Amino acid sequence: MKILGIDPGIGRCGWAVVETRSSKLEARNYGCIETSAEQETGERLKDIYETLSRLAKQYKPDIMAIEDLFFSKNVKTAMVVGQARGVILLVAAQFHLPLFTYTPLQVKVAVTGYGRAEKSQMGKMVKMILKLKVIPTPDDTVDALATAITHAFTKKSYGEKRV
Repeated sequence: MKILGIDPGIGRCGWAVVETRSSKLEARNYGCIETSAEQETGERLKDIYETLSRLAKQYKPDIMAIEDLFFSKNVKTAMVVGQARGVILLVAAQFHLPLFTYTPLQVKVAVTGYGRAEKSQMGKMVKMILKLKVIPTPDDTVDALATAITHAFTKKSYGEKRV
């Protein structure tokens, strides 16, 4: 099974393609879509849409796993990231990808066993689980990989749960 993991964002949107084969996980590719704050919001959303569409065509994932949004204060940021999330959901629908969402807490627990894991701990565990040579950067890429890993682990342990 190929999982397209996404850490939604407007300035940086992490993505990862992780493949599961029996009990083994392998990172096929990963990266971060970066847009400039100087661009119009519509152009930024178009960049995210086009890149994710190209990735879906290229890698032909079986499902999409996305990290839920978490904001405490900044409503303006939440709105624009919500728009980016909408574009991501559109890509899932256009490519008929079943969509699974995970909270940041679920991702941290699945990857590190600890719900308050620091970014550095997440990076080290992602590197170890996927047998990568280095910790990917930026953190958004690590989060996308971790979200894909979470789905792979959750599917095995608890059965599929479409959200």
